[in-house]
Amino acid sequence: MRKRQLLFLADALLYTLSAFGGPQGHIAVMLREFVQKRNYITEEELMELNALAQILPGPSSTQTLIGIAWKVGGLWLAIITFLLWILPSAAIMCLAAISYKMFADRGKVADVLRFIQPMAVGIVAYATYTFANKFLKTKVSTMLAIGSLIATLILQNPYAFPILILLGGIMSSALETPPQETELRVKLFANVNPNKVAYFIGILLTFAALGALINRTSPFSLPIRLFENFYRNGILIFGGGQVLVPLMYTEFVEVKHYLSSSEFLSGYALQQALPGPTFSFTSFLGGITLGNKGYGIGGQILGSVIAVIGINLPGMILILFIVPFWDDLKKIARIKNSLSGINAVAVGFMATAFILLVQPFADNWMAYGLMAATFLLLQFTKIKTPIVIVIGVVLGLIF
Repeated sequence: MRKRQLLFLADALLYTLSAFGGPQGHIAVMLREFVQKRNYITEEELMELNALAQILPGPSSTQTLIGIAWKVGGLWLAIITFLLWILPSAAIMCLAAISYKMFADRGKVADVLRFIQPMAVGIVAYATYTFANKFLKTKVSTMLAIGSLIATLILQNPYAFPILILLGGIMSSALETPPQETELRVKLFANVNPNKVAYFIGILLTFAALGALINRTSPFSLPIRLFENFYRNGILIFGGGQVLVPLMYTEFVEVKHYLSSSEFLSGYALQQALPGPTFSFTSFLGGITLGNKGYGIGGQILGSVIAVIGINLPGMILILFIVPFWDDLKKIARIKNSLSGINAVAVGFMATAFILLVQPFADNWMAYGLMAATFLLLQFTKIKTPIVIVIGVVLGLIF
């Protein structure tokens, strides 16, 4: 058994270093490496874990991988696998945050970013279009997406996100589910350990309270508030990394001004060129945030650690909490049907982020051209996102 677990960890590390292409690409690699090649789990089990990850908030690829590890070797193998998966790309993004200011002061880097940043917006546009095409199938979902777009553009408040996500899930569940299942729900929730639910919610409330109570001039105030920000967003993000970007941009750039649009897009573009989870982008955000607030290199490292733990902890807790009784959970149609409304609201968030990201281009027609070209390459060719970013770097070095 130990030999099998060590082999799984070796395979997980190899997967980490080769997992490009976001959640859609990740699931294809998991199918090849963990099912067809090693037979750690069956294809049906993989698809069910992936479906569960789609229903839960948090990083879907990360949750699916953790679920596989739990089935192979239990809790500790799941935790070690998570660290193998997140640490390489998160460490690179942390180093990027530390060195950003130094490299950004050099003219050639500015030239490269002149090409990279519009291309990053093109990637957001492509993700928005892909999500809209996939999830806006009914009048209800379309109206929810439009409503969330308008609401977030008007409010631009981080507290709008949980309210809109909750409303979207409630509306789609109510409109798309026939009245039934009472007995099944009673059976399911009789198995729920209330202590675990209390821990999950208690972490959020504790850090939110500490952030509010500690004096804003205290050096501990911002790190505590930052953890609450990332943990809260980890609870709210349905659909993986594509939804992470608009939520983070609206809250951290437009509302709280923790970092600039240029810094945000530069980090996002770098993350797109790396293998591993999209959520490692938060390592850059946390590092830049504390760096901009004068916390120094040690503070930037702390910011990266806070961000990565905060954004991933809710999803990790949920997947390990729910996998044991997933067989009952997946039978409840109301839970499945709430996902369509949640995803529709997420499309609205993504469209909001795209509009906000385009605004700084003003009359820069080259930026619009690069953004459009990136969208067309991703939509109509087989060129992957990392290659698009490399093209942008080359263009910046040449021109």
